[in-house]
Amino acid sequence: MTLDQLQLQALGVLGLTLVLSVLMGALFHRSHFCTMGAISDWVIMGDAHRAKQWAMAVAVAVLGFGLMSWLGWVTPGNTIYANTQIPWLSLLLGGVIFGSGMVLGSGCTSKSLVRLGGGNLKSLVVLMAMGISALATLRGLTAVWRVNSIDLVTVDSGMGAFLGQWFSHVTHIAQPWSNLLSAFAVASLLFLWVFKDRRTLGRSAILSGAGIGGVVVLLWWVSGVLGYVPEHPQTLEPVFLATASGRMEAMSLTAPVAYGWDALMYFSDGGKRVTTGMVMVMGVLLGAFCSAQWQGTFRWEGFTQTADLGRHLLGGALMGIGAVMAMGCSIGQGLSGLSTLSLGSGLAVIGIVLGAVLTLRWEMHRAELLA
Repeated sequence: MTLDQLQLQALGVLGLTLVLSVLMGALFHRSHFCTMGAISDWVIMGDAHRAKQWAMAVAVAVLGFGLMSWLGWVTPGNTIYANTQIPWLSLLLGGVIFGSGMVLGSGCTSKSLVRLGGGNLKSLVVLMAMGISALATLRGLTAVWRVNSIDLVTVDSGMGAFLGQWFSHVTHIAQPWSNLLSAFAVASLLFLWVFKDRRTLGRSAILSGAGIGGVVVLLWWVSGVLGYVPEHPQTLEPVFLATASGRMEAMSLTAPVAYGWDALMYFSDGGKRVTTGMVMVMGVLLGAFCSAQWQGTFRWEGFTQTADLGRHLLGGALMGIGAVMAMGCSIGQGLSGLSTLSLGSGLAVIGIVLGAVLTLRWEMHRAELLA
Protein backbone atom coordinates (compact mmCIF):
# COMPACT_ATOMS: atom_id res chain seq x y z
CA MET A 1 0.00 0.00 0.00
CA THR A 2 1.32 3.44 -0.98
CA LEU A 3 1.00 6.62 1.06
CA ASP A 4 -1.48 7.99 -1.50
CA GLN A 5 -3.67 4.92 -1.08
CA LEU A 6 -3.38 5.26 2.69
CA GLN A 7 -4.48 8.88 2.53
CA LEU A 8 -7.44 7.97 0.34
CA GLN A 9 -8.46 5.26 2.79
CA ALA A 10 -8.21 7.72 5.68
CA LEU A 11 -10.44 10.17 3.80
CA GLY A 12 -12.95 7.37 3.33
CA VAL A 13 -12.91 6.70 7.08
CA LEU A 14 -13.44 10.38 7.87
CA GLY A 15 -16.17 10.76 5.25
CA LEU A 16 -18.19 7.75 6.42
CA THR A 17 -17.69 8.81 10.05
CA LEU A 18 -19.15 12.21 9.17
CA VAL A 19 -22.20 10.64 7.52
CA LEU A 20 -22.87 8.37 10.51
CA SER A 21 -22.34 11.24 12.95
CA VAL A 22 -24.84 13.43 11.10
CA LEU A 23 -27.32 10.56 11.39
CA MET A 24 -26.51 10.25 15.09
CA GLY A 25 -27.04 13.98 15.65
CA ALA A 26 -30.44 13.80 13.94
CA LEU A 27 -31.40 10.76 16.04
CA PHE A 28 -30.31 12.51 19.23
CA HIS A 29 -32.38 15.57 18.33
CA ARG A 30 -35.51 13.77 17.20
CA SER A 31 -35.60 11.23 20.03
CA HIS A 32 -34.49 13.61 22.86
CA PHE A 33 -31.88 11.00 23.77
CA CYS A 34 -29.98 12.25 26.81
CA THR A 35 -28.21 10.45 29.64
CA MET A 36 -28.82 13.28 32.10
CA GLY A 37 -32.46 13.47 31.03
CA ALA A 38 -32.87 9.73 31.53
CA ILE A 39 -31.46 9.96 35.06
CA SER A 40 -33.42 13.09 36.02
CA ASP A 41 -36.71 11.67 34.70
CA TRP A 42 -36.22 8.58 36.83
CA VAL A 43 -35.02 10.38 39.97
CA ILE A 44 -37.50 13.26 39.93
CA MET A 45 -40.61 11.74 38.31
CA GLY A 46 -40.04 8.00 38.53
CA ASP A 47 -40.30 7.82 34.72
CA ALA A 48 -38.04 5.15 33.19
CA HIS A 49 -38.98 5.93 29.58
CA ARG A 50 -35.67 7.53 28.55
CA ALA A 51 -33.64 5.20 30.79
CA LYS A 52 -35.03 2.26 28.82
CA GLN A 53 -34.29 4.07 25.58
CA TRP A 54 -30.68 4.41 26.76
CA ALA A 55 -30.58 0.73 27.83
CA MET A 56 -31.91 -0.27 24.41
CA ALA A 57 -29.05 1.60 22.74
CA VAL A 58 -26.49 -0.07 25.01
CA ALA A 59 -27.98 -3.53 24.42
CA VAL A 60 -27.83 -3.19 20.62
CA ALA A 61 -24.28 -1.79 20.77
CA VAL A 62 -23.12 -4.61 23.09
CA LEU A 63 -24.68 -7.29 20.90
CA GLY A 64 -23.30 -5.77 17.70
CA PHE A 65 -19.76 -5.45 19.03
CA GLY A 66 -19.89 -8.98 20.44
CA LEU A 67 -21.00 -10.35 17.08
CA MET A 68 -18.22 -8.52 15.23
CA SER A 69 -15.72 -9.82 17.77
CA TRP A 70 -16.97 -13.38 17.25
CA LEU A 71 -16.64 -12.98 13.49
CA GLY A 72 -13.05 -11.84 13.96
CA TRP A 73 -13.61 -8.39 12.50
CA VAL A 74 -12.60 -6.56 15.68
CA THR A 75 -11.10 -7.38 19.05
CA PRO A 76 -11.60 -5.54 22.36
CA GLY A 77 -7.83 -5.58 22.89
CA ASN A 78 -7.40 -3.10 20.04
CA THR A 79 -9.72 -0.51 21.57
CA ILE A 80 -8.79 2.44 23.76
CA TYR A 81 -10.37 0.60 26.71
CA ALA A 82 -7.74 -2.16 26.84
CA ASN A 83 -5.56 -1.53 29.89
CA THR A 84 -3.60 -3.99 31.99
CA GLN A 85 -3.86 -1.54 34.92
CA ILE A 86 -7.30 -0.08 35.63
CA PRO A 87 -7.14 3.45 37.18
CA TRP A 88 -10.25 2.77 39.23
CA LEU A 89 -10.12 5.93 41.35
CA SER A 90 -9.73 8.20 38.34
CA LEU A 91 -12.53 6.42 36.49
CA LEU A 92 -14.93 6.52 39.43
CA LEU A 93 -14.13 10.04 40.65
CA GLY A 94 -14.00 11.39 37.10
CA GLY A 95 -17.39 9.86 36.46
CA VAL A 96 -18.84 11.51 39.57
CA ILE A 97 -17.43 14.90 38.53
CA PHE A 98 -18.75 14.52 34.98
CA GLY A 99 -22.17 13.40 36.22
CA SER A 100 -22.43 16.43 38.49
CA GLY A 101 -21.28 18.72 35.68
CA MET A 102 -23.83 17.45 33.18
CA VAL A 103 -26.64 18.25 35.63
CA LEU A 104 -25.33 21.78 36.21
CA GLY A 105 -24.70 22.22 32.47
CA SER A 106 -28.23 21.04 31.54
CA GLY A 107 -27.00 17.97 29.70
CA CYS A 108 -23.94 15.98 28.70
CA THR A 109 -21.63 16.71 25.77
CA SER A 110 -23.91 15.18 23.15
CA LYS A 111 -26.91 17.10 24.47
CA SER A 112 -24.92 20.35 24.43
CA LEU A 113 -24.01 19.77 20.78
CA VAL A 114 -27.62 18.96 19.92
CA ARG A 115 -28.90 22.07 21.69
CA LEU A 116 -26.33 24.24 19.98
CA GLY A 117 -27.47 22.79 16.68
CA GLY A 118 -30.96 23.96 17.61
CA GLY A 119 -29.77 27.52 18.32
CA ASN A 120 -29.13 27.35 22.08
CA LEU A 121 -26.14 29.60 22.77
CA LYS A 122 -26.03 28.47 26.40
CA SER A 123 -24.62 25.22 25.08
CA LEU A 124 -21.85 27.08 23.24
CA VAL A 125 -20.71 28.49 26.59
CA VAL A 126 -20.81 24.99 28.10
CA LEU A 127 -18.77 23.55 25.21
CA MET A 128 -16.18 26.33 25.48
CA ALA A 129 -15.77 25.84 29.22
CA MET A 130 -15.66 22.09 28.69
CA GLY A 131 -13.00 22.34 26.00
CA ILE A 132 -10.72 24.58 28.07
CA SER A 133 -10.96 22.43 31.20
CA ALA A 134 -10.54 19.20 29.21
CA LEU A 135 -7.38 20.53 27.52
CA ALA A 136 -6.01 21.61 30.89
CA THR A 137 -6.70 18.15 32.29
CA LEU A 138 -5.14 16.50 29.24
CA ARG A 139 -2.01 18.66 28.91
CA GLY A 140 -2.03 21.58 31.34
CA LEU A 141 -1.66 22.22 35.05
CA THR A 142 -4.58 19.97 35.95
CA ALA A 143 -2.91 17.20 33.93
CA VAL A 144 0.20 17.38 36.13
CA TRP A 145 -1.92 17.02 39.27
CA ARG A 146 -3.93 14.18 37.71
CA VAL A 147 -0.94 12.15 36.49
CA ASN A 148 0.95 12.53 39.78
CA SER A 149 -1.96 11.69 42.05
CA ILE A 150 -5.15 9.76 41.28
CA ASP A 151 -3.88 8.18 38.05
CA LEU A 152 -1.34 6.31 40.17
CA VAL A 153 -4.11 4.53 42.07
CA THR A 154 -4.68 1.44 39.93
CA VAL A 155 -5.61 -2.20 40.21
CA ASP A 156 -4.36 -5.00 38.00
CA SER A 157 -7.02 -6.09 35.53
CA GLY A 158 -6.22 -9.68 36.43
CA MET A 159 -7.85 -11.95 33.89
CA GLY A 160 -8.48 -9.04 31.55
CA ALA A 161 -9.99 -5.59 31.15
CA PHE A 162 -13.17 -6.97 29.55
CA LEU A 163 -15.98 -9.19 30.75
CA GLY A 164 -15.44 -11.54 27.79
CA GLN A 165 -11.86 -12.19 28.89
CA TRP A 166 -12.97 -13.06 32.42
CA PHE A 167 -15.65 -15.36 31.06
CA SER A 168 -13.06 -17.09 28.85
CA HIS A 169 -10.69 -17.65 31.78
CA VAL A 170 -13.43 -19.07 34.00
CA THR A 171 -15.07 -21.32 31.40
CA HIS A 172 -12.02 -22.05 29.20
CA ILE A 173 -14.10 -21.12 26.16
CA ALA A 174 -12.23 -19.64 23.20
CA GLN A 175 -12.07 -15.83 23.31
CA PRO A 176 -14.30 -15.11 20.28
CA TRP A 177 -17.06 -17.32 21.67
CA SER A 178 -16.73 -15.92 25.20
CA ASN A 179 -17.05 -12.38 23.80
CA LEU A 180 -20.21 -13.34 21.94
CA LEU A 181 -21.77 -15.23 24.86
CA SER A 182 -20.96 -12.44 27.30
CA ALA A 183 -22.48 -9.88 24.95
CA PHE A 184 -25.57 -12.04 24.46
CA ALA A 185 -26.03 -12.47 28.22
CA VAL A 186 -25.69 -8.75 29.01
CA ALA A 187 -27.86 -7.69 26.06
CA SER A 188 -30.52 -10.23 27.04
CA LEU A 189 -30.73 -8.84 30.57
CA LEU A 190 -31.08 -5.31 29.21
CA PHE A 191 -33.73 -6.39 26.67
CA LEU A 192 -35.62 -8.17 29.45
CA TRP A 193 -35.74 -4.99 31.52
CA VAL A 194 -36.62 -2.81 28.53
CA PHE A 195 -39.56 -4.95 27.42
CA LYS A 196 -40.71 -6.03 30.87
CA ASP A 197 -43.35 -3.31 30.98
CA ARG A 198 -44.16 -1.99 27.52
CA ARG A 199 -46.36 0.74 28.99
CA THR A 200 -43.26 2.70 29.94
CA LEU A 201 -41.75 2.53 26.46
CA GLY A 202 -43.25 3.58 23.15
CA ARG A 203 -42.34 2.30 19.71
CA SER A 204 -40.43 5.46 18.83
CA ALA A 205 -38.18 5.08 21.89
CA ILE A 206 -37.46 1.46 21.00
CA LEU A 207 -36.57 2.32 17.41
CA SER A 208 -34.50 5.39 18.29
CA GLY A 209 -32.59 3.52 20.99
CA ALA A 210 -31.91 0.64 18.62
CA GLY A 211 -30.87 3.10 15.90
CA ILE A 212 -28.41 4.90 18.16
CA GLY A 213 -26.90 1.60 19.29
CA GLY A 214 -26.69 0.50 15.67
CA VAL A 215 -24.78 3.64 14.68
CA VAL A 216 -22.25 2.95 17.47
CA VAL A 217 -21.72 -0.54 16.01
CA LEU A 218 -21.24 0.93 12.52
CA LEU A 219 -18.69 3.40 13.89
CA TRP A 220 -16.77 0.50 15.42
CA TRP A 221 -16.81 -1.16 11.99
CA VAL A 222 -15.56 1.99 10.27
CA SER A 223 -12.70 2.40 12.73
CA GLY A 224 -11.82 -1.27 13.29
CA VAL A 225 -12.39 -2.75 9.82
CA LEU A 226 -12.43 -0.03 7.18
CA GLY A 227 -9.78 2.02 9.00
CA TYR A 228 -7.48 -0.87 9.90
CA VAL A 229 -4.13 -1.13 8.12
CA PRO A 230 -2.13 -4.28 9.04
CA GLU A 231 1.17 -2.71 7.97
CA HIS A 232 1.80 1.00 7.63
CA PRO A 233 4.08 1.64 4.63
CA GLN A 234 6.45 3.79 6.72
CA THR A 235 6.41 2.23 10.21
CA LEU A 236 5.53 -1.33 9.11
CA GLU A 237 3.24 -1.52 12.14
CA PRO A 238 -0.54 -2.00 12.29
CA VAL A 239 -2.53 1.23 12.59
CA PHE A 240 -6.11 2.44 12.83
CA LEU A 241 -6.46 5.41 10.54
CA ALA A 242 -7.57 8.91 11.61
CA THR A 243 -8.03 8.14 15.32
CA ALA A 244 -6.49 10.37 17.98
CA SER A 245 -5.07 7.43 19.93
CA GLY A 246 -3.94 5.29 17.00
CA ARG A 247 -6.22 2.56 18.35
CA MET A 248 -9.75 1.55 17.44
CA GLU A 249 -12.34 4.13 18.54
CA ALA A 250 -16.10 4.58 18.30
CA MET A 251 -18.05 7.65 19.41
CA SER A 252 -16.61 9.85 22.15
CA LEU A 253 -17.20 13.58 22.25
CA THR A 254 -15.65 15.49 25.15
CA ALA A 255 -11.94 15.09 24.31
CA PRO A 256 -12.68 15.67 20.59
CA VAL A 257 -14.43 18.94 21.53
CA ALA A 258 -11.22 19.97 23.30
CA TYR A 259 -9.05 18.89 20.37
CA GLY A 260 -11.37 20.79 18.05
CA TRP A 261 -10.93 24.06 19.97
CA ASP A 262 -7.17 23.41 20.07
CA ALA A 263 -7.01 22.88 16.31
CA LEU A 264 -9.13 25.97 15.70
CA MET A 265 -6.66 28.13 17.59
CA TYR A 266 -3.35 26.47 16.66
CA PHE A 267 -3.90 24.72 13.32
CA SER A 268 -1.18 26.73 11.56
CA ASP A 269 1.58 25.24 13.72
CA GLY A 270 1.51 22.20 11.42
CA GLY A 271 1.11 19.65 14.20
CA LYS A 272 -2.68 19.34 14.07
CA ARG A 273 -4.64 16.79 12.12
CA VAL A 274 -8.31 16.01 11.67
CA THR A 275 -9.42 12.93 13.60
CA THR A 276 -12.57 10.85 13.59
CA GLY A 277 -13.53 12.32 16.97
CA MET A 278 -13.36 15.87 15.67
CA VAL A 279 -15.44 14.87 12.65
CA MET A 280 -18.00 13.25 14.97
CA VAL A 281 -18.41 16.51 16.88
CA MET A 282 -19.11 18.43 13.68
CA GLY A 283 -21.38 15.65 12.41
CA VAL A 284 -23.56 15.56 15.53
CA LEU A 285 -23.82 19.36 15.46
CA LEU A 286 -24.75 19.37 11.76
CA GLY A 287 -27.26 16.53 12.18
CA ALA A 288 -29.01 18.32 15.03
CA PHE A 289 -29.07 21.58 13.04
CA CYS A 290 -30.62 19.88 10.00
CA SER A 291 -33.18 18.12 12.17
CA ALA A 292 -34.12 21.36 13.94
CA GLN A 293 -34.49 23.15 10.60
CA TRP A 294 -36.58 20.30 9.21
CA GLN A 295 -38.88 20.37 12.25
CA GLY A 296 -39.03 24.15 12.29
CA THR A 297 -37.84 24.26 15.90
CA PHE A 298 -34.58 26.16 15.38
CA ARG A 299 -34.48 29.32 17.51
CA TRP A 300 -31.76 31.40 19.12
CA GLU A 301 -31.64 31.21 22.92
CA GLY A 302 -29.30 32.73 25.49
CA PHE A 303 -28.82 33.55 29.15
CA THR A 304 -31.15 35.93 30.95
CA GLN A 305 -29.63 35.63 34.44
CA THR A 306 -26.04 35.83 35.67
CA ALA A 307 -26.60 32.91 38.05
CA ASP A 308 -27.63 30.71 35.14
CA LEU A 309 -24.45 31.68 33.25
CA GLY A 310 -22.30 30.78 36.26
CA ARG A 311 -24.08 27.46 36.68
CA HIS A 312 -23.46 26.45 33.07
CA LEU A 313 -19.83 27.59 33.16
CA LEU A 314 -19.24 25.44 36.23
CA GLY A 315 -21.07 22.51 34.66
CA GLY A 316 -18.99 22.69 31.49
CA ALA A 317 -15.73 22.91 33.43
CA LEU A 318 -16.65 19.89 35.57
CA MET A 319 -17.60 17.88 32.50
CA GLY A 320 -14.27 18.62 30.83
CA ILE A 321 -12.27 17.62 33.90
CA GLY A 322 -14.42 14.60 34.69
CA ALA A 323 -14.49 13.19 31.16
CA VAL A 324 -10.69 13.24 30.87
CA MET A 325 -10.29 11.60 34.27
CA ALA A 326 -12.91 8.97 33.43
CA MET A 327 -11.44 8.41 29.93
CA GLY A 328 -14.74 9.30 28.33
CA CYS A 329 -18.13 10.93 28.73
CA SER A 330 -21.63 9.48 28.94
CA ILE A 331 -21.27 8.55 25.25
CA GLY A 332 -17.58 7.59 25.17
CA GLN A 333 -17.91 5.35 28.22
CA GLY A 334 -21.68 4.97 28.49
CA LEU A 335 -22.23 3.70 24.93
CA SER A 336 -18.92 3.01 23.19
CA GLY A 337 -17.09 1.74 26.27
CA LEU A 338 -19.94 -0.38 27.57
CA SER A 339 -20.42 -1.93 24.13
CA THR A 340 -17.02 -3.64 24.58
CA LEU A 341 -18.04 -4.81 28.08
CA SER A 342 -15.04 -2.98 29.51
CA LEU A 343 -14.83 -3.23 33.29
CA GLY A 344 -13.33 0.26 33.47
CA SER A 345 -16.25 1.66 31.50
CA GLY A 346 -18.62 0.08 33.99
CA LEU A 347 -16.85 1.91 36.82
CA ALA A 348 -16.97 5.21 34.94
CA VAL A 349 -20.70 4.85 34.23
CA ILE A 350 -21.41 4.05 37.88
CA GLY A 351 -19.59 7.26 38.78
CA ILE A 352 -21.52 9.29 36.19
CA VAL A 353 -24.87 8.04 37.45
CA LEU A 354 -23.86 8.58 41.08
CA GLY A 355 -22.66 12.13 40.43
CA ALA A 356 -25.84 13.00 38.54
CA VAL A 357 -28.14 11.53 41.19
CA LEU A 358 -26.35 13.27 44.06
CA THR A 359 -26.43 16.63 42.28
CA LEU A 360 -30.10 16.24 41.37
CA ARG A 361 -30.93 15.37 44.99
CA TRP A 362 -28.96 18.41 46.16
CA GLU A 363 -30.82 20.68 43.74
CA MET A 364 -34.18 19.27 44.82
CA HIS A 365 -33.31 19.82 48.49
CA ARG A 366 -32.11 23.35 47.75
CA ALA A 367 -35.33 24.13 45.87
CA GLU A 368 -37.39 22.91 48.84
CA LEU A 369 -35.47 25.18 51.21
CA LEU A 370 -36.00 28.21 48.95
CA ALA A 371 -39.69 27.47 48.42
